[in-house]
Amino acid sequence: MTFRISRRMAVPLSTVAVVSLALTACGGGTTKSSSSGDTSGAAATTAAKADPNAPLKEGLKIAYLPKQLNNPYTDVEVGGGKVAVGEIKGDYKLVGPNDASASSQVSYINTLIQQQQDVIVVAANDPNAVCPSLNQARKAGIKVVSFDSDASKDCRDAFINQATTQGIGESLVKMASELAGGAGEIAVLSATPNATNQNSWIEVMKTELAKPENAKLKLVKVAYGNDDDQKSFTEAQGLLQSYPKLKVIVSPTTVGIAAASRYVSASSYKGKVAITGLGLPNQMRQYVKDGTVKKFALWNPADIGYLAAYAGAALKSGQITGAEGEKFKAGKLGEYTVGAAGEIVLGPPTEFTAANIDKFDF
Repeated sequence: MTFRISRRMAVPLSTVAVVSLALTACGGGTTKSSSSGDTSGAAATTAAKADPNAPLKEGLKIAYLPKQLNNPYTDVEVGGGKVAVGEIKGDYKLVGPNDASASSQVSYINTLIQQQQDVIVVAANDPNAVCPSLNQARKAGIKVVSFDSDASKDCRDAFINQATTQGIGESLVKMASELAGGAGEIAVLSATPNATNQNSWIEVMKTELAKPENAKLKLVKVAYGNDDDQKSFTEAQGLLQSYPKLKVIVSPTTVGIAAASRYVSASSYKGKVAITGLGLPNQMRQYVKDGTVKKFALWNPADIGYLAAYAGAALKSGQITGAEGEKFKAGKLGEYTVGAAGEIVLGPPTEFTAANIDKFDF
């Protein structure tokens, strides 16, 4: 599947409602848990030394394991990864479950180990459920890069974060506050209960909502659509029926925001209840143009997958180990620096409105 990006997203956070990130969210999963499973893979990584002058290896087998297949957001992410793997003359592979349950990825990891992949790029459905298998992969010499939704830091070598967790959570509250006029009831329509990235952003949202400046905003419910279109649609309907004073639904997932927008656009709630969150421009364009959605935000998902491929290749080639301060080049995206706990932040997202949405095509 080919994706055309008509303009690269690099709007300074000071000019948009989204604060500098990165998930991410995907971040995308800033994992608070650092435990679980065999950590021998982590020990081996710590002992290694980086050689920034090492040539980037060709022919690397790089496998992508997203949360689930046939998800519009995921399709764009892995599409970017496929482009990058082609640039570095590697062998691209895509596998994954059709549902985003906590343990659904484990069997795929075990198969990728048997296939002797060089790099596994994974968006974890659960930060800990995948750890034993990921550390078995690392023990076998496979480099593990998490992207969008982090695994526990003890079972991966690097994490590609869309933006900072703090920045995403703050921006979601800011957009909700603006749309609610600074007061009223808001609800969250999230992905799965175990989703690392969404849960991290929601925790930041709760902290922000507890501040004096947001005292007039009330979070009445966090609902879960499991990143399933129909369930998200039903959950949005349920929120509006259960909370007649609701002013804003915030959905930090592309599936959820599109489903909620579709429901509101054809209902009596249109113009009365605002929808915002994280969405794809192509998926949200009709709802922005018909007035259902005033604003939402996102980074370029294709760049997340693209950056993950280069990070994985740099790890497998010995250019980096995942230690803080190491630098590597990521093709068209330029040079990146590894942060604390192996986190690599893509960069700032963009806020989309009727004034700019037609400038983007993804």
